[in-house]
Amino acid sequence: MNTIIIIPALNPDEKLISYVKSLIQAGEKQILIIDDGSSDDCRFIFDFLEEKEECIVLRHAINMGKGRALKDAFNYCLTNLSQTASGVITVDSDGQHSVEDVLRMKEALTEYTDSLILGARNFSQENVPPKSAFGNKMTRVVIRLLYGGNIADTQTGLRAMSYQVLPAFLTLFGERFEYETGMLIEALQKKIPIKEIEIKTIYYAENKGTHFRPVSDSWKIYKLIFGTFFKYAFSSFSSSIIDLGSFQLFSYLLKGTNLSVQVWMATILARIISSLYNYCVNRNIVFKQDCKGNNTFLKYYILCVCQMCTSAALVYLFVRVIGLPRLFIKVIVDMLLFFVSFRIQKNGCSEEINDVVYKNTHSTCCIYGVHSVA
Repeated sequence: MNTIIIIPALNPDEKLISYVKSLIQAGEKQILIIDDGSSDDCRFIFDFLEEKEECIVLRHAINMGKGRALKDAFNYCLTNLSQTASGVITVDSDGQHSVEDVLRMKEALTEYTDSLILGARNFSQENVPPKSAFGNKMTRVVIRLLYGGNIADTQTGLRAMSYQVLPAFLTLFGERFEYETGMLIEALQKKIPIKEIEIKTIYYAENKGTHFRPVSDSWKIYKLIFGTFFKYAFSSFSSSIIDLGSFQLFSYLLKGTNLSVQVWMATILARIISSLYNYCVNRNIVFKQDCKGNNTFLKYYILCVCQMCTSAALVYLFVRVIGLPRLFIKVIVDMLLFFVSFRIQKNGCSEEINDVVYKNTHSTCCIYGVHSVA
């Protein structure tokens, strides 16, 4: 199977020429290089490579970012090279990816045609800069917590995917390094399998040649990762406020009735109002899901009741067993249910039944409902 090697480059040195020559000597016949607005001092490098029959050079007039370079390259491959190749391999221009590992990725692509394949480095080795190891491990933990993916190397630029998978990544948000994180999130949400192939861990001069901006690019990456989660948290918090306010209002209006009736009626009426609000916000703003099922609303409330009952049962159990204050236990239990609910909704995106049910699940059981009778 023929593949296209994609190399986005910004102000590379002459090592890029040697690297491309090594790829050609290894048998690669289609190499797509993106000049992402490099300075005039580097023009001779791209001019030299463009003369190679195995190379195609795309040029950005200004620096537009690695994400934009990759998306432009993917689009070019699908529209112009679909008859000559069936997949692509993205490679960094700084020499961190050995030719041997590129060839191993090519072999893996013949086996995993439906997957996003990552070249995974070992961040426990001594030659890994501390900031790179810390950044990768932190991102790995957060993605695993929020999206369920157990990915060893979230920042690798060595990736392979077939034309079958490639269209899923064409319209993703992100123009710089956050785009590669977006690819991982998209794969996890769309249930695209992620395979990892262990590769050599190569860093030159403490990775000083990187164009990654620690503050601004890290901010963009984590803003992308937490984007939906923060909207989800706001939905839960605002629903909680509405629920508490409604509970107090109905408690006042029902003053004079039996205490048990007063509490339960106020709780039920408040939960109906706040859950209607939460349902609409989650569907239209948080997950932006256009549901087509006629019975979605009923299923939503069935799941809402299930979560409420789960919370009440766990609070009752822990209060009886541990003996801690009921309110404290309620907060802890509902915080756990909050993350569980988020994961259920995020991980159910691609399956039809989850599209109908889980992405519209009631999500206000954290922070929300701490006033409920357990």
